[in-house]
Amino acid sequence: MTIPQRIQDYAADLTAIRHDLHAHPELGFEEVRTSAIVAEHLTAMGIEVTTGLGTTGVVGVLKGNRPGRTIGLRADMDALPIHELTNLPYASKTPGVMHACGHDAHTTILLGAARYLSETRDFAGTAIFVFQPAEEGLGGARRMIADGLFKQFPCDEIYGLHNRPNGNPGQVNIKPGKAMAGADFFDITVTAKGCHAASPDTGIDSIVIASALVQQLQSIVSRNINPSDQIVLSVTQFNAGSAYNVLPEVATLAGTLRYFDRDTAATVRTRMQDLCDGMAKSYGVTIALDMRNVFDVLENDPALSEAMLGVAQSFVGDDAQLTDQQVMGSEDFADMLQVVPGAYCVVGHEGSVPLHNPGYVFDDKALPLGAALMARMVEVRGAT
Repeated sequence: MTIPQRIQDYAADLTAIRHDLHAHPELGFEEVRTSAIVAEHLTAMGIEVTTGLGTTGVVGVLKGNRPGRTIGLRADMDALPIHELTNLPYASKTPGVMHACGHDAHTTILLGAARYLSETRDFAGTAIFVFQPAEEGLGGARRMIADGLFKQFPCDEIYGLHNRPNGNPGQVNIKPGKAMAGADFFDITVTAKGCHAASPDTGIDSIVIASALVQQLQSIVSRNINPSDQIVLSVTQFNAGSAYNVLPEVATLAGTLRYFDRDTAATVRTRMQDLCDGMAKSYGVTIALDMRNVFDVLENDPALSEAMLGVAQSFVGDDAQLTDQQVMGSEDFADMLQVVPGAYCVVGHEGSVPLHNPGYVFDDKALPLGAALMARMVEVRGAT
């Protein structure tokens, strides 16, 4: 099977939409312009539109020409706080904000699938188009679910995809089961006793304590966790002081925990708290740990992974494959998969600059394939 000619015919339209979205990126829960554009396109297609779910989320509902099941398709809309360095003619017009993860492409792909299904109407059941805000660590999926996404729009299955600039256009990979890591973010505040740097004996040095704590935190995974378990603890921020001659009273740390096993993650959280409490007592200071779960483990339903693989193979043949590779990166579509069974695949395209990089460039030639893949999931699974 080739990509439907109807989708190929409006590939240029999809490219224009993506370039517009790329030039006007918006951060999580601020996707006012983006969601308005999405709603406008869906309405023009004759699709029933609901806005405001999860603050800036948009949901479209389209019924097929015969009874069947309800299939959800999801795309994320938010950009990242990165200053773009691509020099593209449609580069971000907003300083410090960029679609460095390709969510502009995901949004465009889902609009392309919606357009095809709305024009053909040759499918059973109902298609639910979920345009989600705030995927980049802000909990957009959870916000939409809390606002009643699946109560208002119950789905039998739900599917999503992500682009991958791996230089292999048309390559589609799906990992059945646990595919992407769950993630916590944490903040640690060390409150000690500030003093003049010339008289350190009159205070308690928060920097020395925080530095020691960084080293201790790195021992948890290497010394308390089974080496066969995949888990990563990273301290990514260290902030203290504002003067050359002052030992600061407060030092702060921040970072992330990535995991596939929830019990193992619980062990790490407990050890982190134990270390904070122990060092606080040892130095006579206060150490506060704020640990919060941001992403659940993304788990693809094995049977539905096979179904998505079959659809992908109908377009790209052997370039679509199951993989056993787990990814330590996280994706909040995981939260939707905790409520509704489904699958999430990765679509390769030209390019070697990685995601979340100021020089990242999405390959527009991947838009028709993504749109065809998503639309075909509705056609196949709605009639199942």
